[in-house]
Amino acid sequence: SKWWYAAVHNITAVIGAGVLSLHGAMVDLSWAPGIFVLCVIGIISLSTMWQMIELHELDGKRMDRYHELGQRAFGKKLGLWIVVPMQMLVEIGVDTVYLLTAGKSIRKIHSLLYGCPIQDSSCNWELRYCIMAFASVQLLLSQLPHFTSITWVSIIAAFMSLGYSTIAWVATLMRERSPTVSYEFPKATSTADVIFGVFSSLGQISFAFAGHNIVLEIQATIPSTIERPSKISAWNGALLAYTMTILCYFPNALVGYYVFGNQKNHDMHVLEILDKPVWLVALGNAMVVTHMCGGFQIFAMPLFDNVEMLLTNLWKVNGGINLRLLVRSIYVAFTCFLAVTFPFFDDLLAFVGGIAFVPTTFLLPCIIWQILRKPRTFGLPWLANMACIGVGFFLTIASTAGGLRNILLKASHYQFYK
Repeated sequence: SKWWYAAVHNITAVIGAGVLSLHGAMVDLSWAPGIFVLCVIGIISLSTMWQMIELHELDGKRMDRYHELGQRAFGKKLGLWIVVPMQMLVEIGVDTVYLLTAGKSIRKIHSLLYGCPIQDSSCNWELRYCIMAFASVQLLLSQLPHFTSITWVSIIAAFMSLGYSTIAWVATLMRERSPTVSYEFPKATSTADVIFGVFSSLGQISFAFAGHNIVLEIQATIPSTIERPSKISAWNGALLAYTMTILCYFPNALVGYYVFGNQKNHDMHVLEILDKPVWLVALGNAMVVTHMCGGFQIFAMPLFDNVEMLLTNLWKVNGGINLRLLVRSIYVAFTCFLAVTFPFFDDLLAFVGGIAFVPTTFLLPCIIWQILRKPRTFGLPWLANMACIGVGFFLTIASTAGGLRNILLKASHYQFYK
């Protein structure tokens, strides 16, 4: 693979469903705190990605999977138990959210083309059927054997993510801004509502900036020589990916908050809220669906690889098309079931962001760096890492609590499978 392969894979992984909810995250944070949080989380995310890229190759040995790096730092058994559960939660959680996002976009396209209001269930498609339709496509794409084979899917998905991110903020800016729009903190019934609202927003932003779960798997596709180690190409790809990320995220967060103000639409992404211009919003949603195809596969591929390798060793069989068909079909069906059962878009982002994305993005890279590189105690690198670890622990607790609380509140009055 070339350096730009790493760039498109990272763009597909990082720029995803999270960008469509950033305007909602700003509601509970307001202007100055919201911009500050976006900047801090973005900077920490880029720095921890650099750490993982640097740690990919140590003493001539390449750690091609996240759990291999964990085993190098924590030991063979402990490293597996620390990394693998969180990595699987990330992959399952993200793919569930991607199925849900694609289903909502399919339903929105139908709503726009046939002039049927999204709230009118009598003429609009049901969300569960849209999710299942998208999942059927993933059943086919999931049979592609490895990362290299999905490069063409990832390239298309990367361009689609840039396209719909741009359409989202441009179409939002074209929308007539209400003269009564307000940027004050939304009224809450209790202090707990305010606190947990902020926690949920932190989880959404953490989700949006996290793609480290598959950094090493992407770098593993890049050749490495003494003259040009793989970390050079991987870092070039990461820089391009993060440049595109900043160009997409900040306009969506700021323009969305400017137009919508403190209106909360936490169950809908921005391209589901917009209605005009019809052709542009429909095109944006079509791009979302296309990108979700690549995004789903990017996050599923490491899980497929690990599970198939484990079953091959346990069952003493040769991995082939039969094993691939069994494992991957079960996985797609399982994530489809989760998406149909729990259609709480932003709260899923917050919960998944806290329970899995934050540790694998902000905590583990810094902790592993401290263990393997052993920076001088109380030196600048040591202090910076400890600060990131502190932020990571706070984000983990805060965003998980906020997302879980909101899911439980909505689940209490939601009619499942309706």
